[in-house]
Amino acid sequence: MTFWDFFWLMMSFVLYVSYLVVLFLIVKDIFADSTRTGWSKAVWVLVLLFLPVIGGLAYLIAHGQSMSLRQAARNDVAREDFDDYVRRTAGTNPAEQIAQAKTLMDDGALTAEEFTALKQRVLRQ
Repeated sequence: MTFWDFFWLMMSFVLYVSYLVVLFLIVKDIFADSTRTGWSKAVWVLVLLFLPVIGGLAYLIAHGQSMSLRQAARNDVAREDFDDYVRRTAGTNPAEQIAQAKTLMDDGALTAEEFTALKQRVLRQ
């Protein structure tokens, strides 16, 4: 095997793996899109099974922009969930939260009912 044979073998392998990644991303997007009907999903999967290159290109042309927007929205939701989790777990302890709420109630920013509700919520965590 010469250098060029090896080079083209590696290039073919990289292109094949890239192609498979794109197909998996398309299939993931098809099933993750809640606005698409079941029949539409079935048709796209059949097209990808029987005409994978043409079907993949057609899907990317028809839905490429919305595909990236849906992925960005999913990433935003995941980031917000993670940030919320970090805030909840790394936040102040319950005694500090109740003390802060008591200070707010004393300043008149919270009513007694709001303070009681907040205290109950903090104690349930």
